[in-house]
Amino acid sequence: MTRSLTASLPLDDTSSASRANLRNWIAVLGSLLGAFMAVLDIQISNSSLQNITGGIGATLDEGSWVSLAYLVPEIIVIPLCGWLAQVFGMRRYLIWNSLFFLVFSMCCGFAWDLPSMIVFRALQGFTGGALIPMASTLILLKLPANKQAVGFALFGLSAMFAPAIGPTIGGWITENYSWPWIFYINLVPGIILISAIAYGLDATPMQLPMLKKGDWTGILFMALGLGSLTVFLEEGTRKDWFGSVYITRLAIITAIALPVFVIIELMRKKITPIVNLRLFARRNFLLGSMVNLVLGLCLYGFMYLLPVYLVQIQGYNAMQIGSTMMWVGLPQLVVMPFMPVLMKWFDKRAIVAFGLGMFGLSALMMSGMTADTAHDQLVLPQIIRAIGLTCTIVPLSLITTGGIEAQNAASASGLFNMLRNLGGSIGIALLSALLIQREHFHSHHLGEAISLYNPLTRDRLATITQNLISQGIDAVGAQDRAVQLLDATVRKQAFILAYNNCFEVAGLLLFAMIPLIFLCSKTSGSSAAGAH
Repeated sequence: MTRSLTASLPLDDTSSASRANLRNWIAVLGSLLGAFMAVLDIQISNSSLQNITGGIGATLDEGSWVSLAYLVPEIIVIPLCGWLAQVFGMRRYLIWNSLFFLVFSMCCGFAWDLPSMIVFRALQGFTGGALIPMASTLILLKLPANKQAVGFALFGLSAMFAPAIGPTIGGWITENYSWPWIFYINLVPGIILISAIAYGLDATPMQLPMLKKGDWTGILFMALGLGSLTVFLEEGTRKDWFGSVYITRLAIITAIALPVFVIIELMRKKITPIVNLRLFARRNFLLGSMVNLVLGLCLYGFMYLLPVYLVQIQGYNAMQIGSTMMWVGLPQLVVMPFMPVLMKWFDKRAIVAFGLGMFGLSALMMSGMTADTAHDQLVLPQIIRAIGLTCTIVPLSLITTGGIEAQNAASASGLFNMLRNLGGSIGIALLSALLIQREHFHSHHLGEAISLYNPLTRDRLATITQNLISQGIDAVGAQDRAVQLLDATVRKQAFILAYNNCFEVAGLLLFAMIPLIFLCSKTSGSSAAGAH
């Protein structure tokens, strides 16, 4: 079997013991706090983007780079974490990443213009991205097999609960204080994180000579490929996809760099590859990763679509969006503690299938929205989605990493988490493009049904015109305004139908993943990476 990058990590510090002591738990809980902060920082800034751009003198269109500057380095660094932790030592690597994450978070709050914000967000993403896979790696390496289900249940909160409550926290902070505080709030939990890692992990010597022997060609092509792909997905809709020379060039770079990266990693013999892509030869890891990619697509796709719907159709502000989105977060706190017990009683594949079905059901429930669908009507689908997510992410993590050796744990964790984040970028790009395409389709068909030759249309315009005249608008102006209002009504209805189509597609994708999960081998108990 191919020797992983993490093979030389000292076994006394990284291998699973028969039972986890207090220091192990403190290290794991500290790393989970770090992962929670890193994921939260994506959504919390998105909900306050309008305020941030106003504060740094940027347009809302330029403000997309506030999020993009964080996402690109984050998705690049995630697969590198196992190798970097080996070079610098896991304890040292986590502490310094956490410290720099705090420093750059503070800098984001002090940003004075768009370029400074982009630089600070990029550095924050590069350091914060390491906190996500390292948390799941420590679960695999520091907890015994019979406690890993508990660890992954807690990790699930960082992957699902943080995005769910991000808009709520961001909206509340922005409404009651000011946007810089969405970055300053990292300070206190960051200090706790650093203290927990410093106490819970043993120091290991650095292996700096590995930098000279590093797979720098592979790193270069991976960074070019993943970075270009992320920007391509995030900016494609806004730039009209291949109608833009910029987006076309990114697509070409992606199409060349990623295949070259894969070839380099699979053919390396004298130099250890940065990530162990041969893990995909294992059935559970391959199928579980595919399901995880679609899960990320739908999870982050929903986190994008629903707030946009609430703003565009219902006119909600940041606080109202947060109060609606919180219903996908709060039920997780109730359901998550029961997951380790459920995984002892039932086949983990059946639990994942149930979770995917519930998530898909919530999507189909939201595919029938009308102009009256708002907070009250969205509570039940949100609760069902929360239950589905909770029943999916934890057992899916254990199924995918079941049987992965300790020396391959970092590579497995990095790839698994990277694919979920990449799925999120794909989901946002796919659903936003679908939203625009279906809006055009529905606008065209609804427009065909509205004609001045239709008596119902003439009656409707006459009624609107008379109402406007009664408000003091002259007859000619009232007629023009009536046509504009009717057109706006048609566009609004077209968008609602387009949102419904997007949720319907997401639901069908989730249902399509259910057969894949039953193709995975059955895993017994809490077996996971590092258990052998």
